[in-house]
Amino acid sequence: MTEALQRVSATPAALELIAKIQAMHGALLFHQSGGCCDGSAPMCYPRNEFRVGAQDIYLGEIGGQPFYIGKAQFEYWQDTQLLIDVVPGRGSGFSLEAPEGVRFLTRSRVYSEAEFEQLGQMGPPPNGVDRPVA
Repeated sequence: MTEALQRVSATPAALELIAKIQAMHGALLFHQSGGCCDGSAPMCYPRNEFRVGAQDIYLGEIGGQPFYIGKAQFEYWQDTQLLIDVVPGRGSGFSLEAPEGVRFLTRSRVYSEAEFEQLGQMGPPPNGVDRPVA
């Protein structure tokens, strides 16, 4: 049986940072929105401080934490798998990793033809209404 294709994953460095931030803040939520500057970076929030809705698309989990993307961004990125990494430098002051002197960064790769076929079989991902944060 083929393992389910992940729409989002994280590097070992990002997973280590997620565990550290979760130990300090509890349950987390990631959101990739559109916009300029840090607005296009993946943002990490305390889970109970971010509301998802119909314009947010659930991509999966990284480090056991839900990852959503804005609908407009999803339409742009839907043909790619997102890989969340961490790099030196300060990102937005609103994202929980900012005090650590690092920031999350989204890398991507285009799916193969076989992966496109698998995505078609999986159907569209749920939105924040269909897959609310637990």
